[in-house]
Amino acid sequence: MRRIPLVLTACAALMGVASTTASWGTAPSASAPLAGDWALEKPASHLSFVTIKAGQVVEAHRFDTLSGTVGADGKARFAIALGSVKTGVDIRDQRMRDILFQISQFPEATVTTQLDPAKLASLAVGQQVTLPVTATLSLHGQDAPIETDLAVTRIAADKVQVATISPIIVDAGSFALTEGLAKLQELAGLPSITEQVPVSFSLVFDKTAK
Repeated sequence: MRRIPLVLTACAALMGVASTTASWGTAPSASAPLAGDWALEKPASHLSFVTIKAGQVVEAHRFDTLSGTVGADGKARFAIALGSVKTGVDIRDQRMRDILFQISQFPEATVTTQLDPAKLASLAVGQQVTLPVTATLSLHGQDAPIETDLAVTRIAADKVQVATISPIIVDAGSFALTEGLAKLQELAGLPSITEQVPVSFSLVFDKTAK
């Protein structure tokens, strides 16, 4: 598997879920796809990442603003507002927004995907499956394919949870972030900042009312 960012593979997973079947509260039949549109439930969804500096200082951070939709046609889009980064240190947040992510030019990272509606034959309430996904991640003006496995759980008749099985490793060099990372290292007076960043998420999608 390529070491490619994050998050945004969840869209692909939900697309698979959007393709499960339509009998609510019971095990769906494989013959009828789960139709309708889906939207991210923001309060119940979380995405975090870990940084390693000076070879041994490990810190956990997050993004607070996430959004995502999956259409009845199986087209999915998931987005992270990069300006919503939260590291627990205000000056570091500002430097990441302005120097690393350059949010004035690249305000968000997105993932888009299209999956076969028959990818999942059935998913009953309380049932979980492992879903291989392929998508395109757009970050800092660069596009790259994503391939990973996600745990997809139908937690209610109209809710699906999509979560990483293991952290996805984001490589700064794959998205033209190396120069900005070096500048952060210089400003902070650090001997090193690791370019590979583990990313994890747990996302909940709701079936939208018609």
